[in-house]
Amino acid sequence: MIGLRPERLGSVVALGAHCDDIAIGAGGTLLTLCASRPGLRVDALILSGGGTDREDEERAALAAFCPGAEVDVTVLKLRDGRFPAHWEEAKNALEDLRRRTGPDLILAPRTDDAHQDHRGLAKLVPTAFRDHLTLGYEIVKWDGDLGSPSVYQPLSDELAEEKVRLLQAHYASQRHRPWYDREAFLGLARIRGIEAAAKYAEAFFVKKLTLDLKG
Repeated sequence: MIGLRPERLGSVVALGAHCDDIAIGAGGTLLTLCASRPGLRVDALILSGGGTDREDEERAALAAFCPGAEVDVTVLKLRDGRFPAHWEEAKNALEDLRRRTGPDLILAPRTDDAHQDHRGLAKLVPTAFRDHLTLGYEIVKWDGDLGSPSVYQPLSDELAEEKVRLLQAHYASQRHRPWYDREAFLGLARIRGIEAAAKYAEAFFVKKLTLDLKG
């Protein structure tokens, strides 16, 4: 499988509409990045769940998904499922994050996600981070909106299993959901792994990127 391997990557911004979005969509990638780059800076912004048990879950989970990293987590209090009514607050939060950070990589929802909260956040990202590589992660859901990704991060068997273990361990509030189980997470990772000529992988969608082939 042909790939590009960035040499310099010291700062990551991770964005989620809800607590657990980042971990579900890019948890294996975060584990990979942090294991290979001790001291990596990770700034996470989540739009909803602030002031609830879900915020506590998210902070503990992201600490576990980013071992050895310098992690800063902000959790807002926007109402789940009501993102369009809080566009200005979300926009202001992104602009504030942009002023505080200069990330080498952004992990965010994909722009054609069927969930309006995910999609709304994804469409805001380039309005604040115009010159940054953004990888749009996917979240399996009832809507059946999985598409054809163009970028993959292969995961070892151990990393794929660790991702699922951490998801189950840290998000107790989600365990009752019928789709929130080991088979769903590993099943999607296995399909993306096949596409990436690997056992497991996480997949991403990219709208725009530039190359520097001079080396």
